[in-house]
Amino acid sequence: MSAPRLGIGVIGAGRVGAVLGAALRAEGHGITGAYAVSDASRTRAADLLPGVPLLGVPEIVERSEMLLLAVPDDQLAPLAAGIAATGMSPGGQLVVHTSGRAGAGVLAPLAQAGSATLALHPAMTFTGTRTDLARLVGCPMGITAAPEILPIAAALVVELGGEAVVLAEGDRPLYHAALAHAANHLVVLVDQAREALGRMGIDEPGAYLRPLLEAALDESLRHGARALTGPVVRGDAGTVSSHLEALDDLDTTGAPGERGDVADTYRALALAALARARLPEETRTRIRDLLEQAPPGAELD
Repeated sequence: MSAPRLGIGVIGAGRVGAVLGAALRAEGHGITGAYAVSDASRTRAADLLPGVPLLGVPEIVERSEMLLLAVPDDQLAPLAAGIAATGMSPGGQLVVHTSGRAGAGVLAPLAQAGSATLALHPAMTFTGTRTDLARLVGCPMGITAAPEILPIAAALVVELGGEAVVLAEGDRPLYHAALAHAANHLVVLVDQAREALGRMGIDEPGAYLRPLLEAALDESLRHGARALTGPVVRGDAGTVSSHLEALDDLDTTGAPGERGDVADTYRALALAALARARLPEETRTRIRDLLEQAPPGAELD
């Protein structure tokens, strides 16, 4: 059953808020106003939410049946407490936040004021463009709310095109850490590989890496650690040693006075791969000793 059409106020027209507001608007909900501070947010709101007025928080709260709080994690609790403390919320409103880390508890002041509160977090990285709208389809979305509010949360997920996954309040930090570790640190890893290939003169390092990375990602999503390949899981200590030498050289040939971080990342991830490899203890020890050895010049840092 479709949820009733709502007047929705978007507080935080960043990459997430503007996109979710646009998706809900496409489902027939009205966007009563958007709160946007930065020039980037104002531009994003104009593109994704054309015709929606940019208003202050009090005006948005006053005219909305649902509030979509899409602000940085550390701003969420003060925002909720501030709205509740000033008496802006009339009670009976639906208040939804998009933080991955926090559950519904962060909105407790508003719940005590009579609002229905829930957390809804799409497991997706947002660009803040219309490209994200198609990516919402089939996207897992973690929801946390009181039992009587969960059907409302699930209905919103359906309208966004996603797949609802109920998360316990206490599981949210680990849930978000897992997603951030996977997505954010993958970006760092790929950027480091692009840097190394670019330093060698390869014109389009991203295109060069694409077939390898797409295959590795697909296999790892299907098979986990069983998808591991390469010198560590083969027990090829000589190759690991040559990698470390080359990456240490890469890290020391950048800007004067600055040391890169590629070799350190390689060491940390290779140790994690080693922990997942089935190797004779002698081979495991030899590779671990290589990886735990301080890089040249580290004692000078």
